[in-house]
Amino acid sequence: MLRIAGFAVVVGALAAFAAAALYDLIGLFTNLFYFGRLSVRTVPPANTWGFLSVGVPVVGGLLIGGMARFGSERIRGHGIPEALESILIDRSRVAPRLAVLKPVSSAVSIGTGGPFGAEGPIILTGGALGSVLGQFLTLTAAERKTLLVAGAAAGMAAIFNTPVAAVLLSAELLLFEWKPRSLLPVAVATVTATFLSWTLVPAHGVGPLLPIPASGAPTGPILAGALLVGLLAGALATVLTRAVYFFEDAFRKLPIHWMWWPAIGGAVVGVGGLVVVQSLGVGYGGICLLLSCSNPQLTSVYPAVEVTLVFVVTLLVVKAVIWAVALGSGTSGGVLAPLLIIGGSLGAVEARLLPFGSTPLWVLVSMSATLGGTMRSPLTGIVFAVELTHDVNALLPLLAAGAIAYGFTVLSMDRSILTEKIARRGVHVAREYAVDPLERVPVGSVMHTAVWPVDADVSVEEALRATDDPERAGAGLALVGEHGVPAGFAFRADLERFLDAGGDPSTRVRARAVPLASATYPDEPLRIAIDRLAHLGGSAVPVVDPGEPSHVVGFVTRESPFDARAQWNAQERQRERLLHLPFGRARERGRRRPPREGAPAPPAPDAPERGTP
Repeated sequence: MLRIAGFAVVVGALAAFAAAALYDLIGLFTNLFYFGRLSVRTVPPANTWGFLSVGVPVVGGLLIGGMARFGSERIRGHGIPEALESILIDRSRVAPRLAVLKPVSSAVSIGTGGPFGAEGPIILTGGALGSVLGQFLTLTAAERKTLLVAGAAAGMAAIFNTPVAAVLLSAELLLFEWKPRSLLPVAVATVTATFLSWTLVPAHGVGPLLPIPASGAPTGPILAGALLVGLLAGALATVLTRAVYFFEDAFRKLPIHWMWWPAIGGAVVGVGGLVVVQSLGVGYGGICLLLSCSNPQLTSVYPAVEVTLVFVVTLLVVKAVIWAVALGSGTSGGVLAPLLIIGGSLGAVEARLLPFGSTPLWVLVSMSATLGGTMRSPLTGIVFAVELTHDVNALLPLLAAGAIAYGFTVLSMDRSILTEKIARRGVHVAREYAVDPLERVPVGSVMHTAVWPVDADVSVEEALRATDDPERAGAGLALVGEHGVPAGFAFRADLERFLDAGGDPSTRVRARAVPLASATYPDEPLRIAIDRLAHLGGSAVPVVDPGEPSHVVGFVTRESPFDARAQWNAQERQRERLLHLPFGRARERGRRRPPREGAPAPPAPDAPERGTP
């Protein structure tokens, strides 16, 4: 763990420099395509070419389609599903060229008006850097995954200055575990990247990216409003997810090669930019506008506009449509920033309808709930909103709205916007984590106790003949050496398999024994026994008495995990009432009447319902 944490420092530094380079590339392409100048200064897209500005996103789509066709198809999409796919399918191996192609393609996409954020591309880019470094080192696939996720989280932290939310995102989306061996290196990389980003990324400083006035202490009406905001955010998240895949399916039906799809999506983006120019580009300035934030790096370059009801409704509709179409076309870009501005626009509408709370509060709560519901990462959405604004007073409304939005999307959709994409490629991801039943079940509750003593120096054939009894089928053999000294353990089924494979029947059974040093104990978790069994490669592992390690009291087989699963399944499915109120029991007895003649007898009070296993 400490060794991987050391490598994570390097990954975090690389991710911070990659984030700074991505910012500069976005500025370069925005200045080049919209203003005809060479500069890396951060500026938002503008309709400087009049109606011809529609063609700028089209040109960007053509460039991205060509890069995907002749460079790597993996640059298509918003980055997080691709990172998931690398972890689940490719053993956390990412091609080195993706570390270059993904940020360049995303910078072209965003710089030509694409309605995306930089966080998705930097997640894949940082992940690629971590994976490439891991491929140069001698590591396991699990250790390489940790470095990949460390790079992904570090990249997100460097873009948004939100290190805690980045670690939570990695835990909720990418790690598929909650263990010190992975969380510690991810945290180290994230801290490193955040510290460096304060100097490298122009919009950053030690403070929040989107500073807003602190909201007041939450009241009852505000919490009630948060529940309504969360419900509407969950509905919006469902609509957005379905819209993205609706357009993706629509593009698949076109009779042209997929490399041309981003250009078609770019045409829709260009038209949307003519309607409301704030819908173009990365949109951080638009988020700041909705929140009335005071970051001079964002407000100084963003055109002043009156935030009216017509404006926010138009921004909500146009941003949602062009984002769903462009993402469905397979172009390159992230989802976090668009979800923030779409959810924030909905919050700005709600702020005009709710007679309590401030506009920045409802914008913040709505964008957090929309993000958490769409990505099925509620904790990330909550902490992300607090780190962006440092408004700690908003925590309780954020939690209420985030929980409602998360619950809504869980009930309304089988998968999130992130896992649906890889599910369509045949990889189904379980996003609900629980403690492994093998960790919760002790060895003693599932072990077999049919153990018979056998002389360790007899042949395999003699040992089988000595236990050739129906009662001893599938038994374990405790091998006894000279002077009664324990000499190991053998499983009868393994000995039979040895002879069936052509083994010498005269082989001493001692030679086929499992040493008691590999034994497990009755009070250990079953996972430990199964891990040892997998390491040994046999069919059973002995269980010994903790007070007398030479005394075999049972054994665990490959079927033991099934027994553990059956125990867990009973706890999950069998409902039972353990306590009764005394007067309730008396009333229940008073209601009982003798059955009619010929009627079936009623079930006993504690009998299980029909169908209960």
